[in-house]
Amino acid sequence: MTAPIKTFDDFRDVLSGYRLPRIILAALELDIFTVMGTKRWTMPALARAMQVSQRGLTVLCRNLAMSGLLIKKGAQYRNGRLAASLLNADHPAYRGSYVSLLTSHWDDWVRLTESVRTGKPLEQHGPDDPEYRRRFTWAMHHRTMESAPQIAPQIRLKGVKTLLDLGGGPGTYALAFLADNPGLKATVCDRPAALEVAKEIAATHKAGTRLSYLPLDLLAEPIPGAYDAIWYSNVLHIYSAEENQALFHRAKAALNPGGRLIIQDAFLHDQEGLFPQEASLFAVSMLLFTENGNTYTATAVTAWLKSAGFGSVRQLKMKKGTEDWEGGILEAVAPGATAQTRARRRRSTRG
Repeated sequence: MTAPIKTFDDFRDVLSGYRLPRIILAALELDIFTVMGTKRWTMPALARAMQVSQRGLTVLCRNLAMSGLLIKKGAQYRNGRLAASLLNADHPAYRGSYVSLLTSHWDDWVRLTESVRTGKPLEQHGPDDPEYRRRFTWAMHHRTMESAPQIAPQIRLKGVKTLLDLGGGPGTYALAFLADNPGLKATVCDRPAALEVAKEIAATHKAGTRLSYLPLDLLAEPIPGAYDAIWYSNVLHIYSAEENQALFHRAKAALNPGGRLIIQDAFLHDQEGLFPQEASLFAVSMLLFTENGNTYTATAVTAWLKSAGFGSVRQLKMKKGTEDWEGGILEAVAPGATAQTRARRRRSTRG
């Protein structure tokens, strides 16, 4: 978290925070981590391989080593662990789709003033454009590959036979729940282009045969079927308060008695709706890229859920270091739970 800006020096330090991110972006644009691979390089040899100036590359690599992405020993540089794997296009663990999404945001954020003036998102490919949706869905898979297997085991699904991953994109979380719960069957619900990516990912996963697919317009269509649990992860912020409240009504109708709606998102937790910092900053992305999106206080979302007819609503606590967002999971229980079900709900988190 950035400390509050109280002095001009604080102001200067925050405003100049663009420097290291821009250095890293330049490295990504030059494919430096892929070119370096697993070898050690002198600056003359690397400059020849990349066809760039030795002077410019020396300054760039020195700063990348200062940041920890490269490792310098004498006159030689090599990739650090992260750069050699997740940022290296030749490595199986490469997170290229998510890295590309992050790098594209630089030019988008430069246009923030435009969105503030108009209240409208920047011109983007529409969400139903198949190629855009495919790229974005892969990016979301790369974003959640580590967090989903950490979070899923902490959400107890004992007695849950059917789960709907609502707006689940690549189905990464659904597959993590399936892997941790052998008796579970799951359905991922999203736009058709996103579901095509989900099918490709599921085909490589042991639990993929227990995953079904539901193409649906979340804002316009009722949710078919009946489920014991609905997982609604990182979708809430895309929509307005009114759109989410309408969706909560449809989700309740699709839950079995006593079923659970589990929401993961960038909730604000303080009285004034300013913190955590990351949740507040993420609202800017919603201004830039969505028609009506925002980030919301956990208190407001709890009120929406109760207004939609859900009973108890509570925050689920995850182990430190595993959360996608700080304090970012709410659980709401649909009416009709038996005493036995309510007791199970009280034990619904592990650790």
